[in-house]
Amino acid sequence: MVTRANFNSSEEPTWCKGCGNYGILNAVKMALSEREIAPHQALIVTGIGCGSKLPHYATVNGLHTLHGRVLPYATGAKLANPELTVVAVGGDGDGMAIGAGHFVNTARRNVDMTYILFNNEVYGLTKGQASPTLPLGLQTKSMPEPNMQGNVNSLMLAMTSGFTWIGRGYSYNVKQLVELTQQAIRHPGLAYLEVLQ
Repeated sequence: MVTRANFNSSEEPTWCKGCGNYGILNAVKMALSEREIAPHQALIVTGIGCGSKLPHYATVNGLHTLHGRVLPYATGAKLANPELTVVAVGGDGDGMAIGAGHFVNTARRNVDMTYILFNNEVYGLTKGQASPTLPLGLQTKSMPEPNMQGNVNSLMLAMTSGFTWIGRGYSYNVKQLVELTQQAIRHPGLAYLEVLQ
């Protein structure tokens, strides 16, 4: 029997206190254990950013890739070993900026895997510059002026690109996030889950 404890890592998270990443980490661990997916049967692929530390804090196969290249690596891993449960994770800067082209083209392929986007609307690791998902007119502490561009709506981009399962959750509603993550993993095609933080 697979339990959440099977996914506990000896490495302590270094995220800021109160960060939504803790909720996402717990939801992923619970979703995998409740689906009876053993740690050796799962692969978490990450890019660059705070969320990319997720496989360090869970006992699973982990693949840390280049900035914006999460989805091509995850696709390659799934094609190389179709039996793996592949979960790609990345931040909104990673996925909606440098990785946006891969986001669109991965959707066209509809490979059976899950992509979870950590959306806090900023580049958190580098102290809060606007990411492509920051709405027009908002201003972070690191910006001299309010955002002058409209935000990328990742859900609409996912829909028009061809993702076959699309969902949105909130990092502090872990119970709902577990259910959404399970649905995404269970879906027999490319699933996209945006998590607001």
